[in-house]
Amino acid sequence: MEIEPFYDQSTGTISYIVSDPATSEAAFIDPVLDYDGASAQLSTRSVDTMMSYAHDKGLTVTWCLETHIHADHLSAADYVREKTAAKIGIGEKVALIQVLFKTFYNLADDEVDITQFDRLFCHEDTFKIGHLVVSVMHTPGHTPACVTYLVGDAAFVGDTIFMPDYGTARTDFPGGDARTLYRSIQSILSLPTQTRIFVGHDYLPEGRQSPAWVSNVDKQKTNNIHVNDTVSEEYFINLRQTRDATLTAPALILPSLQVNIRAGKLFPAESDGHQYLKIPINKLATPVK
Repeated sequence: MEIEPFYDQSTGTISYIVSDPATSEAAFIDPVLDYDGASAQLSTRSVDTMMSYAHDKGLTVTWCLETHIHADHLSAADYVREKTAAKIGIGEKVALIQVLFKTFYNLADDEVDITQFDRLFCHEDTFKIGHLVVSVMHTPGHTPACVTYLVGDAAFVGDTIFMPDYGTARTDFPGGDARTLYRSIQSILSLPTQTRIFVGHDYLPEGRQSPAWVSNVDKQKTNNIHVNDTVSEEYFINLRQTRDATLTAPALILPSLQVNIRAGKLFPAESDGHQYLKIPINKLATPVK
């Protein structure tokens, strides 16, 4: 197995290419569209870097895997599918997220459909990237639909847990829950101690100058500032809820969610030839139920 990370500085996202050298088949994990909120400029610079890497290595991209519906960047999954015919996979609970945000954005039934994703993974499902066997863990808490992809000794955990010096994901999004997150993290930390943990974000906590994206189970259990071996479930819940109460909404949450629940597919161009996003006024402060 070969793993190549791609760090997006503007959103702190780490995307990955996982490939099987024996067959040259590959999967993209959590690819990013570049979107500038102030100017509403959209580009494919970051994902094109991934595409160029795959081309130069002679890889055939057969999967584009989402760990969850992202609230801090637009997904490039549909772009990857258009360019490579890769299948888009995500956890089956994405249907819950679609229902929540279809209502939030007042979208029509035919604008959001579960068939916009090619494969909905259940807990303990398996599939292959070439000869590499991938197993899926349902790891909710940050969102109800979060999954972890296990490939050999590597776990791609999305936003469930971060580098040990940064901690864990927020749980104040709709359907998020601190107790559920704690238990999901415990299932990840019950994997063999040398299992490598590849995180979905790195926000460069104070004192660290360069991004990082891989640790292992042993380091997380020993050093994670939120959820190490000394932290009880109740302590974690209080810590997480107290911290979440101080956090502001991600800068790109409103443009991101409406695209990402559609597997990264933008809305069709209107009569003037331009594509548009919807921004609900005075609605973000209202709890989504």
